[in-house]
Amino acid sequence: MQQQRRRIGILTGGGDCPGLNAVIRAATRSAIYLGYKVVGIRRGFEGLADPVQTMPLTIANTYNILNQGGTILGSTNKGRFSVKVGTNQLRELDPALVAMVRRNLEELEIDGLICIGGDGSLTIAWQLFRAGLPIVGVPKTIDNDLRGTAFTFGFDSAVACAANALDRLHTTAASHERVMVLEVMGRHTGWIALHAGLAGGGDVILIPEIDWTFENVCAKILARQRMGRRFTLIVVAEGARLPDGGLVTADASSADRQVRLGGIGQVVAEEVGRRLDVETRCVVLGHLQRGGEPTYFDRCLSTQYGAHAVRLIEEQKFGQMVSYDPPDMTSVSIEAAIERLHTVDPNGAGVQAARAMAVSFGDTPDYQNPFPNSQIKQETYAEQFNVSPSAIGVSHFDDYE
Repeated sequence: MQQQRRRIGILTGGGDCPGLNAVIRAATRSAIYLGYKVVGIRRGFEGLADPVQTMPLTIANTYNILNQGGTILGSTNKGRFSVKVGTNQLRELDPALVAMVRRNLEELEIDGLICIGGDGSLTIAWQLFRAGLPIVGVPKTIDNDLRGTAFTFGFDSAVACAANALDRLHTTAASHERVMVLEVMGRHTGWIALHAGLAGGGDVILIPEIDWTFENVCAKILARQRMGRRFTLIVVAEGARLPDGGLVTADASSADRQVRLGGIGQVVAEEVGRRLDVETRCVVLGHLQRGGEPTYFDRCLSTQYGAHAVRLIEEQKFGQMVSYDPPDMTSVSIEAAIERLHTVDPNGAGVQAARAMAVSFGDTPDYQNPFPNSQIKQETYAEQFNVSPSAIGVSHFDDYE
């Protein structure tokens, strides 16, 4: 005899991002149509510990939230449930805290809990699942650093914000002949910087996955100047390490949360200005990338994630995370998704495309064939753009239209 359906719980953990409400809406509607009652857990995992904080979720109170940013349930990325602290160090949840969550879930009569979160939140979810709790995951992070899925929701919206900023910086940089540095989020991966740099016409992209030097960055700027381009757009990921291997952090406090990255943009701007005696400015987008309404792509992706998360509960596939494997929605184990970060491949298609457009990653002052398997010689480009091969050595060819 089939077990009587009771309730599904939904929580949003970690940093907020566009698309959270779209997932809540889709999961709520899907669950109700299948005969479940739905309860929202307020303030992330903290709402599952004493004192319990919940709210009923209905079709009525999730009716008009598809395009709203943020989360109607609230979220937190610090407190009793922090399992990632410092610079990505892991720790186990307190067994007494896990026992409290188990008791509260039983009292709430929740048959399945949908945990919407990124790397940190899904690590919490995995530890709770290992303790025997009925958990399914939904991949949420603007950083796009979760494995097992083509895209996390929130990423496209963050890229759109950063690319729009580059569009705006381009005109003011050109007008005043300045070097503009845009610092974007992404933690220890460079997905936002890479995609925004491609979409917004960045000249230099600095990411954690590719080592770089100030000498190479300056060589690119000087090459542009020699060709009459007296401005440069630099996109730098907050987690890009300095040439000496150090990270720039916004604070030293990491007792109950991961260290906050930030500040490398200003370091790059000041050092480039000092070395080249050029006027530089730095813009840090920060939480602008997390706010606002989701893009249409993220709304569609979030809706599919929410509906298919309910399907996983219906099929009793606990310990799984919904996965987007275009054009299908599948699932992978939460453990596989959090095993290690999904980072940018330094030889991947995105980096190759950027190099083909003469974007510098600060790793070399010389032109590199972006397609290693091809036989294209730099003399071919020299002939095409009517410059000498030696000029291409430091200047590339993006300044010729």
